[in-house]
Amino acid sequence: MSEQMQRIGVLTSGGDAPGMNAAIRAVVRSCIYYKKEPVAIYRGYEGLIAGDFEDIDARSVSNIIQRGGTILKSSRSKEFMNPEGRQKAFDNLKNARIDGLITIGGNGTFTGAKIFYEEFKFPVIGIPATIDNDIAGTDYTIGYDTACNKVIDAIDSIKDTASSHNRLFFIEVMGRHSGFIALRTAIAAGVEAVMIPEQEISIEGLMKIIDKGGRNKKSSTIVVVAEGCRTGSATEIAKKVDEKYPEYDTKVTVLGHLQRGGTPSCTDRELASRMGVAAVEGLMMDKTCDMVGVLWHHVTYTPLKEVLNMDKLIDLDVFRINEILSI
Repeated sequence: MSEQMQRIGVLTSGGDAPGMNAAIRAVVRSCIYYKKEPVAIYRGYEGLIAGDFEDIDARSVSNIIQRGGTILKSSRSKEFMNPEGRQKAFDNLKNARIDGLITIGGNGTFTGAKIFYEEFKFPVIGIPATIDNDIAGTDYTIGYDTACNKVIDAIDSIKDTASSHNRLFFIEVMGRHSGFIALRTAIAAGVEAVMIPEQEISIEGLMKIIDKGGRNKKSSTIVVVAEGCRTGSATEIAKKVDEKYPEYDTKVTVLGHLQRGGTPSCTDRELASRMGVAAVEGLMMDKTCDMVGVLWHHVTYTPLKEVLNMDKLIDLDVFRINEILSI
């Protein structure tokens, strides 16, 4: 264990995700357990450049494990993308006598952390927190499970009105580049079809699936659409269906940022807590540019360079399962 690592900074960056506060709490309390000094950095990389730091203690993170969002606030910093901005951040860290940094966020956060380490050799550990679950090196990211539960609740409610009026509902969920939320919730909610960026389905192909349900005397149809679907957004797809198949009564619901907020699930709280402890321990073990992950229920460390160069593949066999169960 490194004796050089005495003061550890923690920040959240990019889009917020339920469970970030649980990770912050775990980082702070792990620091204190190991007799290290935790330092809060507010507003992500913007706060790093502005020197918006605060020494905190165990009581500072009381009663936050159940809260959504992030008590440290978040931002996307354009200034940190420039060498001059990163130099300011480094100078502030050294002036505050901070020895290591824990960044909680997604791909953009980790890209910044990797560049920062390469330029200044400043030790950094990443904790993956994004509802999209699109980061390699971990089975699940913080916030993904809660977002899926939010989607399930919404679909369950929409099903009630869909069946009452014999409607075709398109429900758009988050996932600009990945269909993890859409595919998982489609199975769990028992919907008829799912459309994701990784698998293109034509309007004609979609209608074949929907028509099959009609032949089986289904009273309503629900299609889950990831926002990054190559066929178009839920609104665009519904418009195409209206033009070609006017006999359908189509409706669109865009869940949007509803998926980001709210109380984190048990799974996200537990995952965030494990990763927060592991991040502090990683810095103490002289890990300098890694991401904490949980693979097959075991904590792992993967170099940020590898994480950012790997695609996280979705299991397209789930389409087959959904087709079997949607009859």
